[in-house]
Amino acid sequence: MDINVKREGKRSVVEVSGDIDLYTSPKLREAVFELFRQRAQETVIVDLADVHYVDSSGIASLVEGLQEAKKIGARFVLAGLNEAPRHVLELTRLLTVFETADKAEDVA
Repeated sequence: MDINVKREGKRSVVEVSGDIDLYTSPKLREAVFELFRQRAQETVIVDLADVHYVDSSGIASLVEGLQEAKKIGARFVLAGLNEAPRHVLELTRLLTVFETADKAEDVA
């Protein structure tokens, strides 16, 4: 898994490519938490357009990111959900819990 973070003022886009699994999800979690805690971002968008597999630990990392955002009153948006991540979020009934966007650029 590769992560590229683009900071735009108080908003950041976390571009993720590859699989989010037991071994890579801690890296995603740390990237998101750093943006909230150390960079004081008001909006974090996780772009999953290039992610084709997410396991339960990946979902847990996304939920933890959402919880952290809520604690500090920030937005946490999932963008670019292709078939695999969308399917996992639908199966776990979490799709309606997250704010989503077709593309990161669509988030105001």
